[in-house]
Amino acid sequence: MVTLIVATTYDPASINPAAALLAMPGWTTGPILPPDIKSFSNQQTRLIQHEKSIVKEDDLDSRWEEATGEFVDEVIFLSRHTAASNRPALTVHPIGVLHLKEGESPPHGGKAGWAALTSSRIGPWLRLLKKMAEAHSLVPEFEITLEGTHHGPITSKPTMFLEIGSTEEYWKRQDAAQVIALLMWEGLGLGGGEAVGNWNSETGKRKVLLGIGGGHYAPRHMDIVLKDDIWVGHLLSGYSLPMEEAKPGENHIGGTWRQSIQAAFEATKASFPGGEILAHLDQKSFKGWQKKAITEFLAEQNINVGRPNDFT
Repeated sequence: MVTLIVATTYDPASINPAAALLAMPGWTTGPILPPDIKSFSNQQTRLIQHEKSIVKEDDLDSRWEEATGEFVDEVIFLSRHTAASNRPALTVHPIGVLHLKEGESPPHGGKAGWAALTSSRIGPWLRLLKKMAEAHSLVPEFEITLEGTHHGPITSKPTMFLEIGSTEEYWKRQDAAQVIALLMWEGLGLGGGEAVGNWNSETGKRKVLLGIGGGHYAPRHMDIVLKDDIWVGHLLSGYSLPMEEAKPGENHIGGTWRQSIQAAFEATKASFPGGEILAHLDQKSFKGWQKKAITEFLAEQNINVGRPNDFT
């Protein structure tokens, strides 16, 4: 089983961390992934570089398996991050386009109604990233944060994005690229230590947070995830929960919010076999009718709700 790291020459926030990682010991040239994607190998890690937008190359995991015969265990994408605030940031997030209706075309890859399996490393690596960024004096200049589930590309294996934001000045920052490279080096155990974030339902805490509601950077979910031993599944920001208030005399709440929650739960459950999936609601982000509809739907689906103290 191998970990597949995906970088693109299209993006300095992708290729620079990849180059910093490849500068560390142990790498050899690997096979070419058709048609012309370069690869590099180090123990059970494979790093590939393509020339397209990071969200445009679908099914790289299955394509690697077909080309090499190696089973891909997980996929890690390196990318830029953009934000209206232009604030420098290092971010981690799962992927999917859960709220779009069938037939709709996602603007940034993926497919409508789809959620990727989530990498078990998201929570542990976010905490490790924060420590590394502090040790390398990137904090407080850079914000270290989760993002809600969004965009593609399509994969069939547990997936996470590592991003540098939020403008070209910061995408090119070598110190940020070095920290992301060190995160992968240590997090995957390439330096000889134990890898960080491997899921094992037989040991330790088994509670997995499924975030529902809030803004794109999930601040109330972040408060929980920064505690030790918290695992992270999908994170549904408000824009991934379209809700249409019932008309007078009707009870039905329209929108694709049910679809989003169901897809997020099923993908999170599949990502953490044997785990206890707890939906954590950003209570203050919902109107009363929205919170009532969501909690009733969660109960109907037998999805347990957890408050902050339930994760300790």
